[in-house]
Amino acid sequence: MGRPDTSRIEAAIFDVDGVILDSPHEQAWREALVGYTDPRRLTTEIYQEHVAGKPRMMGATDLLEHLEVQDASARAAEYAERKQQIVLELIQSGHFTAYPDALRFIHRLRGGKVRLAVASSSRNANIMLKQIKLDERFHSLFECFEVNVCGRDLRRGKPDPEIFLLAADELRITPSVCFVVEDAPAGIQAAKAGGMTGLGVARHHDADLLSAAGADLVVTSLDDAVLAAGRLCRRTPCADARR
Repeated sequence: MGRPDTSRIEAAIFDVDGVILDSPHEQAWREALVGYTDPRRLTTEIYQEHVAGKPRMMGATDLLEHLEVQDASARAAEYAERKQQIVLELIQSGHFTAYPDALRFIHRLRGGKVRLAVASSSRNANIMLKQIKLDERFHSLFECFEVNVCGRDLRRGKPDPEIFLLAADELRITPSVCFVVEDAPAGIQAAKAGGMTGLGVARHHDADLLSAAGADLVVTSLDDAVLAAGRLCRRTPCADARR
């Protein structure tokens, strides 16, 4: 893949869990560990490194292997299904919220005529997006995106770039003028492998992990990211550059 053309970004591709929504996925993965190992062993750092951003089966297998659960590969499907049952119960009971900084960032990008797509490997992403009510123009957050490739059946999961390349293709735009907003190292790696700019949002004190994965910019709040003259950068330097 070519290098991202950071001088003229035209589109943004958002992950969902941990980026737009404070979802119950980590909680569900943790609760589902009962009977496999002590659930307290699943820290946020381990979740970010081994589960976040990956397809369900890949995340289940990687996590059980990392936690040295006996017969991890054979038990991964059962564990993944148990997690799915738990997360659906949590979603149905409203255990998720939208991050205010993400909503503000999406609003700013729309105002700047940046095209928007949403791309998550989670099959639950759209269920939650449809439940976040906005205003009269967009009845739900789900409607804010021109392209939605969440929960698609793909051949390869992150860190492979397939899902992001699919989003760019459906936007009918070259990957090099897209940036991807991710909170997981696997997602940043996927963005970079696809020749896109990677914006990491470090909501879990994991800026170093996102930087190590190749993020072009890492922020702790999306309020700190801005596009200036088609270029993605931190808010204060961009503001200074405009003077």
